[in-house]
Amino acid sequence: MTTNRRRFLKSGAALTALSQRRVLGANERIRIGGIGLGGRCRYLLNLARQEPGVEIVALCDVYEPRLEEARAKIAPTAELYVDYRRLLERNDVDAVIIGSPDHWHVPMTIDAVRAGKDAYVEKPLTKTIEEGPEVERAVRESRRVVQVGYQQRSWEHFIEAEKLIAAGKLGDITLVLASWYQNYLGSEPGKYKVDAAKLDWKRWLGSAPDQPVDALRYHRWRWFWDFGGGHLTDLYSHYCDVIHWYMRADTPKHAQADGGVYLLKHLQCPDTINASWDYGRFQVVYNGTLICRLEGGNLIFRGAKAMMRINRDGFAVYPEGVVPAEKTHYPPPLAAMTSAHDGTIDHMRNFLDCVRNRKEPNAPVQAGVTAARAAHLGNLAYRKGTRVDLVI
Repeated sequence: MTTNRRRFLKSGAALTALSQRRVLGANERIRIGGIGLGGRCRYLLNLARQEPGVEIVALCDVYEPRLEEARAKIAPTAELYVDYRRLLERNDVDAVIIGSPDHWHVPMTIDAVRAGKDAYVEKPLTKTIEEGPEVERAVRESRRVVQVGYQQRSWEHFIEAEKLIAAGKLGDITLVLASWYQNYLGSEPGKYKVDAAKLDWKRWLGSAPDQPVDALRYHRWRWFWDFGGGHLTDLYSHYCDVIHWYMRADTPKHAQADGGVYLLKHLQCPDTINASWDYGRFQVVYNGTLICRLEGGNLIFRGAKAMMRINRDGFAVYPEGVVPAEKTHYPPPLAAMTSAHDGTIDHMRNFLDCVRNRKEPNAPVQAGVTAARAAHLGNLAYRKGTRVDLVI
């Protein structure tokens, strides 16, 4: 550990929820700590600090350059930490924003709520199916506010689209199609660098198996099984959460998946995948690839009365029975709406409002657990090469 990094370590007493609890007044400042300062966490911290009455007081990361960059760009007066547990010991931190790799989400969330902190934690909430009940229990017992990073639940056009489905405008829905396309060509190992002397690699690994410092795995951890879950946890789980919300169902009977690492041989998780889940009264099918990003991410709900196509740009509802059979064009939409801005802005605002009013946030822990659970089930089916039933 370098001298510079050693100065980031803070000592303190053991964590106790009772000693950390603080009831906020309506006009009191919310003091936030950021944990895991990758690009997403820095974006979230920037959104939070733009809200009235919010102050970023502490930052934590195991890589010194990220700590210094985050303090310079986001919170010049923030205290810096390498060990997130030292940050949680502070009595003046009301809430944390967690943007660490997936395998740290549950340990950090549990430690945060038991330390009396509210938490905004990025998706997927869990790394395994087994972690779900553990984090649900910890949050329930702590009575803390935890918002999972499924921002669609706070996005205006997603909220309006849900109302149309709830009102029966699409009729009975038996098939939901999800897709997400990105382009990772050019992500070869030589592109990524890390200064090992300024990175606490052992701490970053945490519960993951011991392995040599690897710049590619550090920067692209989502595509390695020790740290993430590829397509299904990183991308599909966003839309899986929307499907659960819209369809009032969050427990698939079983999952099947197939795919492979066809071009991006330096990654572990499949660069191309097809997966399906059976919920008893409807089926979900997802396909994705990392070699062509055209169309981005989309959801299609096929109902007896109409079809809805929705994505982060907006939605449109097209009536059934207007276009002649076998024709491929869409009729004029019955309803449509475009997005005004990134729903993450509203999602962060909802979290901060709940920190003050103690209401349940739009994307609570239970929703985060079930969306991640379906994604994990799909990954299990892919890795086992067979259909996998959900056993609860």
